[in-house]
Amino acid sequence: MTLIDANEMGASRPRLDGSAKVTGTAPYAFEHSVDRPTYLHPVQATIARGRVTAMDTAAATRLDGIIAVLTVFDAPELADTADGELTILQDDNVHFRGQLIGAVIAETPEIARHAADLVRVTYAQQQADTEFPGDRGALYAPEQVGSEFPTDTDSGDVDAALATAAVTVDQTYTTPIEHNNPMEPHACIAIWHPEGANPAVTLYDSTQGVHTVRKTLAPLFGLEPGQLRVIAPHVGGGFGSKGAPHAHNVLALLAARRSGGRPVKVALTRQQMFALVGYRTPTIQRVRLGADADGTLTALSHDVIEQTSRIKEYAEQTAVSSRKMYRAPHRRTTHRLARLDVAVPFWMRAPGEAPGMFAGEVAMDELAVACGIDPIELRIRNEPETDPESGTPWSGRHLIDCLHRGADEFGWAARNPAPRSRRDGDWLVGTGVAAATYPATESAGNAARIEFGADNRYRVQIGAADIGTGAWTTLTQIAADALRCPFESVRLEIGDTDLPSASVAGGSSGTASWGTAIVTAARAFRDQHGNTPAVGAEITVDADENPDTGDFTMQSFGAHFVEAHVHRDTGEIRVPRMLGVFSIGRAINPRTLRSQLIGGMIWGLSMALHEDSVRDPRFGHIVTQDLAGYHFSAHADIGEIEAIWLDEVDRHTNPMGSRGAGEIGIVGAAAAVANAVFHATGTRVRDLPITADRLLR
Repeated sequence: MTLIDANEMGASRPRLDGSAKVTGTAPYAFEHSVDRPTYLHPVQATIARGRVTAMDTAAATRLDGIIAVLTVFDAPELADTADGELTILQDDNVHFRGQLIGAVIAETPEIARHAADLVRVTYAQQQADTEFPGDRGALYAPEQVGSEFPTDTDSGDVDAALATAAVTVDQTYTTPIEHNNPMEPHACIAIWHPEGANPAVTLYDSTQGVHTVRKTLAPLFGLEPGQLRVIAPHVGGGFGSKGAPHAHNVLALLAARRSGGRPVKVALTRQQMFALVGYRTPTIQRVRLGADADGTLTALSHDVIEQTSRIKEYAEQTAVSSRKMYRAPHRRTTHRLARLDVAVPFWMRAPGEAPGMFAGEVAMDELAVACGIDPIELRIRNEPETDPESGTPWSGRHLIDCLHRGADEFGWAARNPAPRSRRDGDWLVGTGVAAATYPATESAGNAARIEFGADNRYRVQIGAADIGTGAWTTLTQIAADALRCPFESVRLEIGDTDLPSASVAGGSSGTASWGTAIVTAARAFRDQHGNTPAVGAEITVDADENPDTGDFTMQSFGAHFVEAHVHRDTGEIRVPRMLGVFSIGRAINPRTLRSQLIGGMIWGLSMALHEDSVRDPRFGHIVTQDLAGYHFSAHADIGEIEAIWLDEVDRHTNPMGSRGAGEIGIVGAAAAVANAVFHATGTRVRDLPITADRLLR
């Protein structure tokens, strides 16, 4: 891998879009200016399973300002109905509570919402199965988990190794349903242009990938990809939930076909987002570890149960990190799914790895206690020289460096390992550690265009998305170094399907994938046009493939350190100190990198102590469906928090020498909190979130 020289990369540039965002001039999906907009409000099913037998729209249509009402009996037909989540209003079947069964289009959002409430729906209700127990007889193994991982892995003889191990851990850990809540709700504007226009449809969308939206939605409406233009210059957070289009996008396009050519605006309410745009599946994870008396692992088994929807399978790769983390000659991982009458789960920041490493890293802490070994030393003793799953060398595994650096910075050496050994008045004080890993991936299908303009600036175009991570800024820095020009000489354009193809902003792959495309285009541009290009010189090229793919295992690593205080009488938990140390290759922009890492760590704290979507099994809906009932960490919950990273360059991942950092911050953080709470109290809570009642129980 030939790296580009770093000049701009490594500089803490402020966000290029920062001023526009804080002054309110950055247009988000719902805010784009369009002529004569209409407004859409969904009608949702109030049962979890059955059929719609009638929809009385008379009261709704009598209101002034109503343009049209869509129902399951008269909506336009879709050309492709293969996707169970996106196939809406095509029949009268209800598959989950909150499913879209209609919509009202009106002159104002208030009229649309009022009219939607006036639609009277009659059902033939059927018995629904919405509860997620762990002893189900109907569990099944999906063909694969995630997008590419085998469902199960098995090497050696795990059962025999566990039976003869000197020390064993055999525990079950659970994580609840959790919901993404980006500040900007899921929203879009759909415009169906008059016959013969090109594009036929324009969609302003809050999405993590405009090209992904076009590729997914165009076939549903019988459109060629070039007939659907998707625009998303600014996105107010996504965290995975905006990684693909959801049913509300289809509803907006169906409505646009009925609006007489007028734009249709829809912004989901916070409550609707709890039903329609995905969530983290709950998990039941059994982790079994066998070790010699000195803590050397001899066996590792990680079995996972998750839920999916009857209408569309989603299988999360929860146990994959256990395939990578530690050396053990006998290893097994499995995934099983329960099909339920519920909405479809989907990506949520670090899908699979976040819940999976909670279980795995708490189990390692339990093993350290059982062996009487410091938990940092236990991890070091089981450090693999090569990838335990494939045997390939690491492109750069520096977990031990992260653990040592964190221990020094955090003051770990002064720790008394005995639980309940430290107090501060009425507060029990404990410290915990957990490791973290996340794959360093690079997505295919990326290209970039570069043109030299009359203003002596390079116009760099790629259809990437900035979901708040700083892509506007970091990609400009990469382009400046690749073109060997000043930062100010680059004018970046992103967020539009009229620009060259770009992969989704997900899987911590965005900067690596888009940056590689920009570097490839810059090198080709300089080869063809030299250092003094003529005005109008341009080139469009696809990203180079990584020659080191397959020869190395590429992962980011990290170590989390947490101090927890637990009130001895009430069980109240406070976390005054968190530290994360990470190995993520080259830092493109330290300012935006630190923001990403700290954001992930705070979310890990939130996962450990607060987040819990509660489903009522009688009716099938999430009852904690707003930001009052669904708790997550607020300013008052955050004490001293810091993220640092090693000074390194990964020479095998991409031309920048970087690895993704968007998700490594959350992975392992919840386990470190749980381990610190145990050290403070001597009580091991294996079910998230860790609440006072669970501690006192």
